[in-house]
Amino acid sequence: QVQLVESGGGLVQPGGSLRLSCAASGIILRIGTVSWYRQTPGSQRESVATLTDEGVTNYADSVKGRFTIHRDNAKNTVYLQMNDLQAEDTAAYYCLAHIYSLTGGDDYWGQGTQVTVSS
Repeated sequence: QVQLVESGGGLVQPGGSLRLSCAASGIILRIGTVSWYRQTPGSQRESVATLTDEGVTNYADSVKGRFTIHRDNAKNTVYLQMNDLQAEDTAAYYCLAHIYSLTGGDDYWGQGTQVTVSS
């Protein structure tokens, strides 16, 4: 059973930094494209950052220059480094990964981790 577990969320002051982690467990052959999304109450989940298995990245305009997505394939872990956090970054953050296991390739979501930016 493949699972994604996120960590690293919390309360941070404006201008601060956090690093989110998303660790995949189970029998994993390969991890393809990975993404981070965020969602606030009453809003749709929005894409924040994407990293393909070829190393191509894409960021939402609102986080460009502040957030960085990267991966450690040896640890089956994806990270989101968030710098210069602002109040509008407050949201629940979710990772999404396309994972190839013994049963084929599927999309998996993590359970989410809350990020709150407040003074």
